[in-house]
Amino acid sequence: MITTQDTKWNARLYDDKHNFVFKFGEDVVQLLNPQQGERILDLGCGTGYLTHAIAQAGGRVIGIDKSLAMIERAQAAYPDLDFRVMPATDFHFDTSFDAVFSNAVLHWVLEKEAAIDQVYHSLRPGGRFVLEMGGKGNNEGILVTTRKVLTRHSYYSNAAAQPWYFPSLAEYTTLLEKRGFRIQFAAHFDRPTQLQDTDNGVKDWLRMFGSAFFKDIPETDIDTILEEIQEKLKPTHYKNHTWFADYKRLRIEAFKQQ
Repeated sequence: MITTQDTKWNARLYDDKHNFVFKFGEDVVQLLNPQQGERILDLGCGTGYLTHAIAQAGGRVIGIDKSLAMIERAQAAYPDLDFRVMPATDFHFDTSFDAVFSNAVLHWVLEKEAAIDQVYHSLRPGGRFVLEMGGKGNNEGILVTTRKVLTRHSYYSNAAAQPWYFPSLAEYTTLLEKRGFRIQFAAHFDRPTQLQDTDNGVKDWLRMFGSAFFKDIPETDIDTILEEIQEKLKPTHYKNHTWFADYKRLRIEAFKQQ
């Protein structure tokens, strides 16, 4: 089923100030190692940068994303490629894929079993699933501080928001194996990530990725809260005049068993 529901991503801000998301994904494309003529699905393609990289390597690639804004920007940037608005938990194609690729997406999908199911059904027997996502402990420093500051300002329900799923390596590989995948490669690693705005790095990151924490809060309060969060994080997340996020990633290659 195709949905036109927009997830309210700011696609231009994503490209302008948070392009580290897909730049780091270039290593995941190398793990995918697209072969000439392979049919590949880019699951959660965003603005299409990595979809384009897969196509340049010879893959016959389709990019899907739940966000209409992301897909529109991808189509404008790469008009020769096939992009479609579809969620990770409900997509269907008549022909199976040789590989499914996903970078920095699946931690947004709280219905993780449904997403794994869809990937499994979309692959041919022996097809591979190559992914990177946030892992256990991802951005823990930013998230703990955000929740503490929201609570101090009496926004208790906002502090309880859980927009992401950051599993351990054992947890996610177990889900894959339970569905019928064989794990070829799996790693859980630290990746401190430089934020591009040297003045407002944490504030911009939370506005881009953490909007669930600030739902229905007056804008004047949001500004105050963001300033307080960033100031509290300065001793640990600001080094050499640069803001960093404490990313921890899962990277996995798995094969659909025959």
